[in-house]
Amino acid sequence: MTHADTDRTGHRAVVLDESEPAHVQTLARLRADSGIEFLDPLPAGGGTPTRWVYYAWRRAVVRVPEPGLFRRERLDRNRNLVTLDEIATLGTLRIGVVGMSVGHAIAHTLAAEGLCGALRLADFDELELSNLNRVPATVFDLGVNKAVACARRIAELDPYLPVEVVTGGVTADTVDAFLDGVDIVVEECDSLDIKVLVRHAARTQKVPVLMATSSGGLLDVERFDLEPDRPVFHGLLGDVDAAVLARLSSKDKVPHVLRVIDATALRPRMQASLIEVGTSLTTWPQLSSEVAIGAATVAEAVRRIGLGEDLGSGRVRVDVPALLDDVHDPSPPPGDRGDATLSATAADDTAARALGTAGTDAMTAIAAAAVRAPSGGNTQPWQVEVGDTTLTIRLDTDLTSTMDVGYRASAVAVGAATFNARVAASAHGLRADVTFETFEQGPQGPPLTATVRTAPGQEPELARLYDGMLRRETNRHTGERAEIDDETIDALTRVAESEGARLHLVTGTEDIRKIASVLGDADRIRYLTPALHAEMIRELRWPGDPDPHTGIDIATLELDPADTVFLDILRSGPVMAHLAAWGAGSALGDTTRGAVASASAVAAVTVRGDTLADYARGGAAMEAVWVRAQEHGLAVQPISPAFLYARDRRELDALSPAFTQRLADLQYSLQASIGVDSDESLILILRVFRGPRPSAPSRRRKIPGRSTPT
Repeated sequence: MTHADTDRTGHRAVVLDESEPAHVQTLARLRADSGIEFLDPLPAGGGTPTRWVYYAWRRAVVRVPEPGLFRRERLDRNRNLVTLDEIATLGTLRIGVVGMSVGHAIAHTLAAEGLCGALRLADFDELELSNLNRVPATVFDLGVNKAVACARRIAELDPYLPVEVVTGGVTADTVDAFLDGVDIVVEECDSLDIKVLVRHAARTQKVPVLMATSSGGLLDVERFDLEPDRPVFHGLLGDVDAAVLARLSSKDKVPHVLRVIDATALRPRMQASLIEVGTSLTTWPQLSSEVAIGAATVAEAVRRIGLGEDLGSGRVRVDVPALLDDVHDPSPPPGDRGDATLSATAADDTAARALGTAGTDAMTAIAAAAVRAPSGGNTQPWQVEVGDTTLTIRLDTDLTSTMDVGYRASAVAVGAATFNARVAASAHGLRADVTFETFEQGPQGPPLTATVRTAPGQEPELARLYDGMLRRETNRHTGERAEIDDETIDALTRVAESEGARLHLVTGTEDIRKIASVLGDADRIRYLTPALHAEMIRELRWPGDPDPHTGIDIATLELDPADTVFLDILRSGPVMAHLAAWGAGSALGDTTRGAVASASAVAAVTVRGDTLADYARGGAAMEAVWVRAQEHGLAVQPISPAFLYARDRRELDALSPAFTQRLADLQYSLQASIGVDSDESLILILRVFRGPRPSAPSRRRKIPGRSTPT
């Protein structure tokens, strides 16, 4: 061991590897010194490679993990805020810091967050007691060079991080060498002429300069790497030369300093203090809290520059006192709603159902029943026209979505509307015949038109479903698993067959859990696919929403208050983008996964054929099963996985290019679990369970009048 290894003026930790013979000898000499303490905080028998680190100024040796493991474990709590790939990129940065009063906190923060791979620190001054109001050092550091004190503290944080110290500060003779190989320079010195000197040299070498002031929370950014012709200090000082500034008296420098810091933006106490500099104050006052804020803003700026994110030249203030002047009560979360709101919603539900029987106009009542049909996201993708004896329901292509592949989801909704119309017609002493007309989208008309023609007569079995049809509702309560009796299963199977469809009812616990896993994974993909996520969020309706008669009222999501607040996070596109980039977000499917896993059964309706008319036929069968299930005391929630209406890989790719293969795998797994034949089309998945009534009904647009399209 050399004299430099034990010199208390040194700043480098000595890393010793027991696999190196020379290091073993050094460790033996250190152990023989009774004045040196050995610390071993690692668990015994860990089995991972380690190193011993000697801190001469502490007269202590500490055992730590080897470099790779040390860095991964020390920065583990950064995860997601700074990813492993980002840490690797930032680990290539070499950052210079000039001025180690404010610069001490900045350099330590950069090291703590893993935002650099090497530091170069410069300051000519030694720590004094009056520095400890803002420099995070201790009385043990008094008389030590400021750059050395900071380097020691960083070495105790990360002994593997290279830190170079320049104890002579930066001068005209050394500035170019200091900046050589540096990717970013943080300038925090007191001398105005050195500030200008550093910037001129940085501009020549195309090195970006960052500066944080400890008053007013100013962050100054000069991107000389992007703008090599940019004037220093944004032109605030004109073409002033550093050598000229150096010859000015302190008094003559004041106007230049005030232009740089924009004294008019400072708090009155700081402005008054500037007047006292040179009389009752030797220099301007600084607070540790403001220094810490500056360190945080510089760290974010370094992160952005290092990762190539947007950060232009200019200034911004993070003025905490000004922010605290604007303290105010928080607004309640958007999901909060009182009992009065829920009561009003329930009243709307009663009124809506009453419309089915109010008045004597049978065709209006039939139309009112038709538009109560369910639709994906409650978009109500139809135009309805009421005639004297006919009801025409046209698929509205303006109300489609990405998941409505080939308008198949809309066709299911139109088919459900025709079933409701038939039920209402029978309840009013009329027989209804339904025809479907399909076109390729073009000048001929909409891709699907359903015509309900009425005539005197009645279907008693349908008429009996009238009240239940009006009470059909989506229930998103978690509910409870309860066995479904054979009579109910038989009734649901027969009603699906009567509409030309087939019902698949999965009741086995393990089979349901497998389906729950598939549907949960599909929900995660829906969240993580930008277009699907945006459409899903647009479906939600919050209190005070200007369009409450479509979409999904958040009250019907049956979330507890904590989850309702969490919904604000789930609404965020940038949040979902981060989760997608990390390959994370498994929890996004937990709600669907848990709800389906607790179901009494998973029901799936299928039809043979794949035309829009076939899907409409399936929609009528789905509505019939839903209504009958509720008659038997069951609650129902429709579930539409993202892949539901895609029929080939091209359509899956259009849904979510990033997850095409995963969607294909999930689709295959679901169809296999349910038992869907190759010539069948899957209409909808229904979660069937027992539970309380929904908190609010689904709203509907205005019921059309006679011959009035909506």
